[in-house]
Parts: sequence; C-alpha cells; structure tokens
Amino acid sequence: MATIMEGSLSKWTNVMKGWQFRWFVLDDNAGLLSYYTSREKMIRGVRRGCVRLKGAVIGIDDEDDSTFTITVDSKTFHFQARDADEREKWIRALEDTILRHAHKLRWDPSKPAPSVQDFDKKLVEADAYLQILIDQIEALEDRIDKMQDPSDKSHGLHIRDHANSLLENVKHSIVLLQIAKNTAHPVNGIFQPATSSYTLNDSSPTSKQDSALSVTGGAHRPSMTLLVPDISYSSSEDEDFYDANDYTSTPNSVHSGLPLFSSASELDAAGRTSASPLGRRESEASSASQAHGLGHGAGAVGLGAAGPGRGSIAGEQRRHGVPPLLSDGSLDYDALYEDEDESDLGPMEAHGSVVTHLLSQVKIGMDLTRVVLPTFILERRSLLEMYSDYFAHPDYFLKIADFKDPRDRMVQVVRWYMSAYHAGRKSSVAKKPYNPILGEIFYCHWNVPDISTGNEPLVTDGPVPWCDRNQLTFIAEQVSHHPPISAFYAEHYNKRISFCAHVWTKSKFLGLSVGVHNIGQGCVSVLEYDEEYIVTFPNGYGRSILTVPWIELGGPVTIACAKTGFNATIEFHTKPFYGGKKHRISGEVFQPGEKKPFLSISGEWNGSMHSKWADGRTELFLDVNEIPIIKKEVRPISDQDEMESRRLWKEVTAGLRLNDIDKATNAKTELEQRQREEAKDRKERNLRWETKCFRETGDNWVYVAPLIARLSRNGTTGTTDPHAASEQR
Repeated sequence: MATIMEGSLSKWTNVMKGWQFRWFVLDDNAGLLSYYTSREKMIRGVRRGCVRLKGAVIGIDDEDDSTFTITVDSKTFHFQARDADEREKWIRALEDTILRHAHKLRWDPSKPAPSVQDFDKKLVEADAYLQILIDQIEALEDRIDKMQDPSDKSHGLHIRDHANSLLENVKHSIVLLQIAKNTAHPVNGIFQPATSSYTLNDSSPTSKQDSALSVTGGAHRPSMTLLVPDISYSSSEDEDFYDANDYTSTPNSVHSGLPLFSSASELDAAGRTSASPLGRRESEASSASQAHGLGHGAGAVGLGAAGPGRGSIAGEQRRHGVPPLLSDGSLDYDALYEDEDESDLGPMEAHGSVVTHLLSQVKIGMDLTRVVLPTFILERRSLLEMYSDYFAHPDYFLKIADFKDPRDRMVQVVRWYMSAYHAGRKSSVAKKPYNPILGEIFYCHWNVPDISTGNEPLVTDGPVPWCDRNQLTFIAEQVSHHPPISAFYAEHYNKRISFCAHVWTKSKFLGLSVGVHNIGQGCVSVLEYDEEYIVTFPNGYGRSILTVPWIELGGPVTIACAKTGFNATIEFHTKPFYGGKKHRISGEVFQPGEKKPFLSISGEWNGSMHSKWADGRTELFLDVNEIPIIKKEVRPISDQDEMESRRLWKEVTAGLRLNDIDKATNAKTELEQRQREEAKDRKERNLRWETKCFRETGDNWVYVAPLIARLSRNGTTGTTDPHAASEQR
C-alpha cells in the first residue's frame, strides 16, 4: 500500500453520536481514504470503512476552518481536523490523489513511457500545425476576396467555415492537453507513489507517543493489499450521517440574485489582443499553448428580479417557445429583458464535461476572479441591473424619511434592508449575472404606490434627468475592472432621501460551493434630519454547484447611525450540515450606549421575520412573500446610450433567451475583446480611466452630484448642517 499520509481525524456519524475519532490512511495507489477505529486496528487491517477518491470532490465551509467534506458515490462524508493547518495538509494531499486518478494515463506496457520532454515536443508540433492552418485560412480568405463568380465564392466561403471549425477544434485540443499536463504532474509519464508517509499525531490514548508531524518510511508497515470497492462504504452505514439528499434534489429555495461565479471570458476568448481576424488567430495560436483561464469577474451580493414577468403577449410567446417580436417582425429586445421566466439549467450532471473542465482549473480556496465559466450559467441581465433590486420595495425605503422619532427611523432602515434580499427570480437554480464592463451604466426608476407622478417638475440635474421629483431614481456604474467594483446611487427628491453604495467582490472556490465576499458599504442619507446610516453586506454562497446550484447568504452585517447612536447587527446563518433550516437570520437593534437590544428579530430572509421588543411584545416584523414587488421602469433600448447595460448586452440576452449559446458566447466575447483593446490602448497612451458618475473618495466611491450637494447649492437642503453629511461621505 503506497501511503502518502495518515493520521487522526474526527468523522461525523449522526446527531446522536456526533463526531467520532478515527484513524485515517490515504492510499495514493488505490485512490482510497480508509479509516479505522484506532491506529492498532489499522496495523491489524481491521478497516472500518473507506472513501473512494476517483471522481470525488472536496468541500470546505468558509466559516469553519477545521471541517471539510468529501462527496462521492452520491454521498457526502464530513470530517474535522484539529485546526486550519492540519485541514490544509489533508486537503492538499487528497486533492493530489484525486487529480492523479482523474487524469491517470495508460501506456502500452511493451513500449517505454513517454517523458515530459516528449509531451512538450508534441505540444510544440501541434502549435506549428496550428500556425500552418492559420496561414492557410488567411490565404484562402485572400483568394475568396478576389473571386468574381458568385458560385465559386459561395463554395469558398463554405470551405472557409469548415476550416475555421477545424481551427477551433485544434486550438481547444491544445488547451486541453496543456491542462492535462499541468494538473496530472506525471513523473516520466507514470504516477509514482511517495516513498514516505506523513503521519499526523493521533490524539487518542493509544498513540500519544507519536510526534505532531513526522515523515516515516513504509518498511515498518505490514503489506496490506486493499481492494478498491465499487462504492465508498462504512461498516455503520445505517448510522453514519451523510447529506446526499441536499445535493441530489432540487432545493426549495429562491434565487436571491447573488452572482455565484466570477468570470468574463470564454475559453476561446482569453489572450486575444487584435481586432483583425488574422491578429485574433495569431493571438489564439500563441495563447493556446499557455495555461488557460484568465478573465475578469465580479461576484457580488446582488438581488433578484425586480418584479413579476411581463404579461400577456411576451408571456404567451415565452410559454410557447416563440421569441417576442415587434410589429415589423424584428426581435423585441426590451421584452427579452422583461421576460423573467428563466429556463432552468437542470442538474449540472447534464453539463458534466463543462463542469469537469471548470474544476480542472481550480483548487480549494482559489480566487475565482480569473476563472473561465461557461455561458449557459448566465442570467439575462447585468450585475448593475441586479443591484437595483435593493429597491424592489421602494415604499419601504421612502418610509424611512416619514418617521419623526429616530428610533422609528432606525427600525424602518432595518425593515427596508431585510426586505431587499428575497426579490429574486423564482427559479429552481441559481445563475450569475453578466459581469459589467468598465464604464457600463444602468438607469432605472420607480413609480411609488400612493405617490402621484407626472405633475412634478423634472429633476434635470439628478441621476435620471427624465424623471420627476416624486419618482425614485437609480444609477449604477462599473467604476473599476481590476478589482471589479460597482457603484450605485438612488434618490427621491421630494422625500429628501438617498442611498449610495459600492461593492468590490472577491470569490473563492470551496469545493462543493463558491463563496463570494463583499467588500464595501452603503449609506442611507436622510437629509431632513442630517442622518446617515452605514450598512454592510452579507457574503453569498452558491451551494451544490455539481448538481442543482442554490443560493444562501451568510455572515454578519451592521447598520449604524453615528449621529443618533442607534445601531443594529444582523447575522445571516448558513445551513448547518447536521440539520437546521436554510436562510435563517437573527438580528438585534440597540439604542445609543446600550448593550441590551430593545428589538430582536428572527426568521428567514426569504420568508417571514418576527420581532420581540424589550417590553415582551412579539409581532410580525416582515413577511416578504406578502408584500408586492414594485416593477422598475427602464427606458427602451432604442433610446439608450451605447454604454447602457441593456443595450450593451442585448445580443447576449437574445442568444440566451433563444437558447443559442454560440450566439450568446460570440456576443459576450466581442464585448470583452473590445474592453481588452480599449485597456491596451489606454496603457500604450499612458491614459487613466475616467469614471463618469462616481468619484473615489478615500476607500469609498460616491456619486458626483448627490442630492444633498444639489439642494445645498440651491439653499433648500432643510438640514441643520448642510455640509455635515457631505463631509462624512
């Protein structure tokens, strides 16, 4: 048995028995993680159970630094190390074994095994053939351009299309070969087992003489030829706990709109630097032999759709598979965005080869900002538009300014904040929005119930100049590409209230999940009382990415008003693996200088939340399923500027809506290639990108013309100190 690592871990059995000590042995040759009740039982060969590692996936919990999971054979096994360092050693060893068995090569035993040098030589040859093919296609295109006869030209174009298809296949094959080389780590073409074994200290009474971490030879160990079982097993299978059901069935959850992944380039788009066909191909040839997968990403805590789907005609067309058309027969791009009935991905096993390719690029804890993602997981709107869903209940936001008492205003800020995260598409799977390109802008507004519009003057110097004083307006801009930062701002002129925020997202691969950490904050400004409420954002997690992806939020957030001293803490709880509910929250609201909350909140952020007051009263705080989502208004694409989100992404949206993934991918690649070329041009000319609507102030991004500044210039601010809030920001 080629042991590369052994030591003690705790294994979760069930709720009654909890964590139980076991001695684990990782066999690199067999691809097995075997476990025993003690080290002595291991020496005698009395195995308690084992986990097959071929095809297994390791997962970690970003909020717990000692536990990890192995999912294989439709089961998920839970393990616990002593600390983060010990978990890291086990995970790295397990990942290496999993990769070796996933990519293990089989050679003809009668012939010498190829070496790494032979592999590299073949890659160089493949690159040379690729360049020859590129040159031939270029010559063919020149000849086609000179053809006069329509029939000959048609035949020539047909041949060129086939040649281009062959070119893409050859290029893709080179990339896959490079991935295989980089992940398999062969030695002379054959995987050799380690000659030593790492032994982690066993904390049981039977092995306290072991050192914390030692390297021991394998000679002292009796030879144990372990058969590889068909499936992983445990001798206490009826007692052992595993949560396979959480990963094989469609969860009953809503899509909060949290972008799960971070990527902005497809496999065939990375590395292109020229707009010309030849330039692109030359770049493809040179990049195909490199480690592939660079791109820009922006995962963020966004929100879901802004309301119910578009009605009657578009809805009927969607149900019958007919794309929405205008009266002249052309595609109705506006209806594509308003049609919120997203087609489900189905189980991710259906996209097995794509998911396998994705996993071949990543390791546990890896930053996903530059990882390539397939187009089919995209949601049909930009991340900038998704941020507008913080105002899916605009009336809740505006009510903040209506209360006279600071305590009531604080409670209403919390109520509005907690109403925001449920407003997603009612889809069985989670998808990610488009990553905004640098300089992209999104505008929208809301007609708030019970507030009349149309009779008020237009706010021509506001963020949405075609809206009047009784409409809530919203603007968002992608202000940075690396790192990906989005800034957004909303205001209501007559209510004297605004909100400004920025979010920088960092995503991490967790094995069975993807974690998205949100760096930034938002600021609610109530101008009538010169108050600012600073809010932070929860982290997001895309769970079960190998089966049916679903969303949960996790981590603490804070809401605080420096002027009044009122503050709140809210905890978004992730689902524990041994029971418990999904999407739970708990919160406490404090008066100035008090350590005991005057209000406690508990429930689910996508359902009902109840409050308990200091005097013992309990009541329904909020039920997000019982309050209507107010549909946002977006001006027609035909009236939009070139850099507005819906106009920028309309062809990608059309491709996704029509289930033409090639069309969507090509349109997305074109946008991203343009962004690369513009960045290259700025670099060559030593120019810095200039934002349009937001400016960087310290660690924050703020709107260039906030409501308080405009009112102050006009002498109508209504605050006790018109410059105080502006200075704080």
